[in-house]
Amino acid sequence: MKLIKTLILLLLCTVGTAAIAGKAPTAIPGAHSLPSYLPTLQGKNVALLINQTSRVGSISLLDTLLQLKVNVKKIFVPEHGFRGTADAGASIKNDVDAATGIPVLSLYGKNKIPKPEQLSDVDIVVFDLQDVGTRFYTYISTLEYMMEACAANLKKLIVLDRPNPNGHYVDGPVLEPSMRSFVGMQPVPVVYGMTIGEYAQMLVGEKWIKHATDLNMEVIPCENYDHKTLYHLPVPPSPNLKDMNAIYLYPSLCFFEGTVISVGRGTDKPFEQWGHPELPSSFTHSFIPHSTIGASSPMYEGQKCYGEKLSSRMVSLSHADKDSMQLTFLIKAYQQYPHKETFFNNFFEKLAGTKKLRAQIIAGNSEKAIRQSWQSDIKAFKKIRKKYLLYSDFE
Repeated sequence: MKLIKTLILLLLCTVGTAAIAGKAPTAIPGAHSLPSYLPTLQGKNVALLINQTSRVGSISLLDTLLQLKVNVKKIFVPEHGFRGTADAGASIKNDVDAATGIPVLSLYGKNKIPKPEQLSDVDIVVFDLQDVGTRFYTYISTLEYMMEACAANLKKLIVLDRPNPNGHYVDGPVLEPSMRSFVGMQPVPVVYGMTIGEYAQMLVGEKWIKHATDLNMEVIPCENYDHKTLYHLPVPPSPNLKDMNAIYLYPSLCFFEGTVISVGRGTDKPFEQWGHPELPSSFTHSFIPHSTIGASSPMYEGQKCYGEKLSSRMVSLSHADKDSMQLTFLIKAYQQYPHKETFFNNFFEKLAGTKKLRAQIIAGNSEKAIRQSWQSDIKAFKKIRKKYLLYSDFE
């Protein structure tokens, strides 16, 4: 009976739920291709780098592998924790999974880089996180540190690839080396148009990570995916990216995290609106942040913020209109805010990856002129990017 259940599970994961339902094939994450990596895990001590997005169909990757008798020794987790509910930037503590008794080790906070002793009792690390394709979303930084740790400690790394919901374009300023931080570690644009598996291959191929030539890495690709696909995430990747509209707006609105402007954390529509208590009340939209899951002490808690609502705006746009970041919101907010000398904070440069963007906005440069200033860097990056694509490109 157990063997039959296992074979049924393997079949479901191989053909994909959409195909079984008789629907047109949809993009299938690498985690579903169990026959491609399960044999490698059998008889080995395995660590997982996962969160709430790490699923095989409707079942967590952890439960799936445990059902298949894989020896999972420990779980590593990124920003927002195992369940994906912690505040952005909140320190995540080590824990034990109550359901399985497996140790859960945080890779966010003081321990961003796996220690040798944390890898000493494992043979293989499996990475399976849903990325959103922006440089400042920290899952790719966690990936990079895990790659370096596996290379230094001679551990095999298996990356289960997942579609990129913002993988259909490349845009934004390219990170300058002096701006390197955990929200931007490599010279890539804000939107880099690669899946996490492609990005990992680029880190190795360009030798952007330590011990790159020592890394034993395997990428399990997605099925039925290309870079023209607009992939809708089945599970929110973090507590403040609740739906596809927020995910499409995130590359544009995250710049506000380096300013005095709220992006709606503490409301039911974070990253789908922006505002501030001192913006003119002539703005027809307003919201009041309150403490909530993923935003325990939101900016301007209990205060009415005036600004713009962008809910449903991006989802309703055509494919072509989703192919760029937008600076309109940032420029408008700066122009309308009464205390311009305090509009930006030091985090802005880390998000932008350059000191130029702040200076351009203060100088009153148009969005067109600002966008033109980063085109040569994007062109150079695209040449690098092309070498590591696993799927047909958007151009």
